[in-house]
This record gives sequence, C-alpha cells and structure tokens, in this order.
Amino acid sequence: MAEGRDAALAALGLSEGDAVIVYLQAPKEKVWGLLLSLMTPGVVLRCIDLAAFDDWMRQEARGDEPYLGLSTVFYPMNRVERLERDQTTGPVISYADRFAREVGRSVWAVLGLD
Repeated sequence: MAEGRDAALAALGLSEGDAVIVYLQAPKEKVWGLLLSLMTPGVVLRCIDLAAFDDWMRQEARGDEPYLGLSTVFYPMNRVERLERDQTTGPVISYADRFAREVGRSVWAVLGLD
C-alpha cells in the first residue's frame, strides 16, 4: 500500500506535508491544507475552507485567541475533482507564501511543524 501511495505522490510531484488546494464536489467546496496522505480511497489533509483562509491568516497575524484553525479531514476520492500544489507562479502568490508574508512566520512554523 505504501508503494501505491508513494507512486501517486511522486506522479504529482508532491510530498507529505506539502501545501495543496483541493476542489471537492457534492457539495462543492474548496479547501487549502497540508497533505498528510494520498491513497486510492481518498486524501487526508490538515485543512481549512478556502473561504476562511484569509480570516485565519489575519487572526494569526494579530496574535488573536484562536477561533479558526486547521482540522484533520479525510475526503473520499469520489468527492475530489482536482488536487493541486499551492505554489507561487509568476505574479500569482501561493496561499502559503501570502501567509508567511502577512504573519511573519510560515504556516508550518505556526503549526509547530517546522
């Protein structure tokens, strides 16, 4: 099973812990998160709804009491429409890079994973 998981990650150019954006269906959702596992049955992320990302980033930048944060979630593959790496491309800044610029620390450092 680990070989299949490793092959899937390698084919996508991803590693566990990478920042990703996942587009889901039924219901339609977009989430940003850190990839924990990618398997045939589904994907496990430590994530937040993309609509709440900016609020979470501002909360962390101000040092407010946490009311928003990441949750560890399993999404079955039949809900996953698309999974992409969160990366800066030209003038388009990734969510992770925006977070680091606004907060002054990386997402991984804030979560104690750095």
